[in-house]
Amino acid sequence: MRTNIDIDDTLMAAAMEAGGFTTKREAVEEGLRLLRRRKVYEGLLALQGQLQWDDSDAGWAQTSAPAVDESQASYAAKPAKRDETVAIKKQPRMPRPASSRSKSP
Repeated sequence: MRTNIDIDDTLMAAAMEAGGFTTKREAVEEGLRLLRRRKVYEGLLALQGQLQWDDSDAGWAQTSAPAVDESQASYAAKPAKRDETVAIKKQPRMPRPASSRSKSP
């Protein structure tokens, strides 16, 4: 949408510098996005204390258990077991070869 508005030059310059914007349009659009995001955040803050939220592991287990209604038979493959008896030995580092370049005095 094309709109002509009168904006304080000092304020616009400060906003463009603060946000690293190269055009006035970028600065204005980001300001509008920020205003919209702030209003949504204020709406969420207004709900504080009114929502029941269980973020514990037990709470998640209770809510997700009824949603899973798939038989275990479809998971026929079992993960491979790791052999704990095999130890990986650290190999000693080989010294670097001397440089073939001669240094001039």
